[in-house]
Amino acid sequence: MDHLKRQAAQAAMVELDIAASKLKASEILQIGLGTGSTARHFVDLLGEKVASGFKCICVPTSNETAAQAKTLNIALTDLDTIDRLHITIDGTDEIAPDMSLIKGGGGALLREKIVAAASDKMVVIADEGKRVEHLGAFALPVEVNVFGLKATKTAIGAVMKKFDIEPEMSLRMAQNGEPFMTDGAHFVIDACFGRILDARGTSSALLEVPGVVQHGLFLEICQTAYLAGPQGVSKLMA
Repeated sequence: MDHLKRQAAQAAMVELDIAASKLKASEILQIGLGTGSTARHFVDLLGEKVASGFKCICVPTSNETAAQAKTLNIALTDLDTIDRLHITIDGTDEIAPDMSLIKGGGGALLREKIVAAASDKMVVIADEGKRVEHLGAFALPVEVNVFGLKATKTAIGAVMKKFDIEPEMSLRMAQNGEPFMTDGAHFVIDACFGRILDARGTSSALLEVPGVVQHGLFLEICQTAYLAGPQGVSKLMA
């Protein structure tokens, strides 16, 4: 499976050249760097491209990605220094036919969504197994405030019932047995929706819960996807 992730990342490298070709001579390509196992392959490949002379500056979506990029001498900045990115390349946990996504398996969904929304184009890279007919088989990550956790879980359960889904969720745990903490110092609740038929309504309802910081539904954000399978890499476009 890892080799398929690498293939998808390799195929998406052409997007950098396309984006760079549209810039003025005085401009430098500004890239959002995703988080997760597939995004790590892309960052490795970008490091090789930078080593060969490619010019860019990047905004990482996690401390983990930032650390990896620094070891590869990839120039980094943040969205307080620049407010717009030309392109973001990131992985996904699920992708539906309409290019809607579930993300957040790596725990960086809030920063990933901020960076994607600040980009002219979002490109997703993944193995073919991430393609689904309906979102929801992968538990939906919901980033929540540490304060009032029990009340927030109850409210998320009420949202699930609103969509005729029996509430089933779990607080994500770290390898040390403690609750997983995001880079923004939030918890993550993984909510098992099973099948999300009204993604827009689900998104709105979750964001109305006071303790919810953000969720892993990425709607109308992704324009292009590269999915690698045994028969090669497929390119999908919105």
